[in-house]
Amino acid sequence: MSKAFDVEIYGQRYTIRGEGEEAYVKELARRVDEQMRMLAAKMKLASPTKLAVLTALNLAHECSMIGKQQQESQEEMDRRAGGLIESIEETLGGKR
Repeated sequence: MSKAFDVEIYGQRYTIRGEGEEAYVKELARRVDEQMRMLAAKMKLASPTKLAVLTALNLAHECSMIGKQQQESQEEMDRRAGGLIESIEETLGGKR
């Protein structure tokens, strides 16, 4: 069942509806608010809309970088596992 939570982001109240836990939704809103305020401090004349778009781009970039790091980690684990399997097979093959 869908729940509704009120959050505040950059001075605006929003009602968020969804399946997420309230604490999680509020933490996400806090993170967005924090990012917008950090950008606002650097860009004195930026509109809230511009700050929201730049914040979305920054967070999307973070997600993209995390995805890339996970992919690289998976490839490294696969490479190491392949090397271990090959070493085990060589060891077992030599004892037969």
